[in-house]
Amino acid sequence: MAQRGRKPKPTALKQLEGNPGGRPLNTNEPKPEKKAPRCPSWLEDEAKKEWRRMSKTLEAMGLLTEMDMAAFAGYCQAYARWREAEEFLTQHGSMVRTPNGYLQQVPQVSIAQTNLKIMLKFCEQFGLTPSARSRIVGGEGSGETEDEMERLLESGGDL
Repeated sequence: MAQRGRKPKPTALKQLEGNPGGRPLNTNEPKPEKKAPRCPSWLEDEAKKEWRRMSKTLEAMGLLTEMDMAAFAGYCQAYARWREAEEFLTQHGSMVRTPNGYLQQVPQVSIAQTNLKIMLKFCEQFGLTPSARSRIVGGEGSGETEDEMERLLESGGDL
């Protein structure tokens, strides 16, 4: 039977967000080693560049593990295809004239839109959008507390 409602959020992401719902965290969730998987050799060159650009950051945040290889590869491949389609559109435009004289949209418009949607779904899973990042709270030792009340409480009332 299919599960209803929202998809459960990974515990690591809930912890980074400060567990805003206050619900108990899943203590039985698998906890793979926080180590980025190797970049698959079959990825397109542009996808490999995106892998190298983002994997270390996600690994440091504890959001990319060996188990996430397929999902992250999907993101990187969708990124490469989106970028290729967008570069084509920049160079050649989004419309062509048919032999009958009608204007027709080039396939790269649909390719770009489809891969952007795929990319954004993966981005939400890895905390790579501004809205996803706005829900993430830095972990211990991440720097000074931004909230003035928190600083006041931490200092025992002395500012």
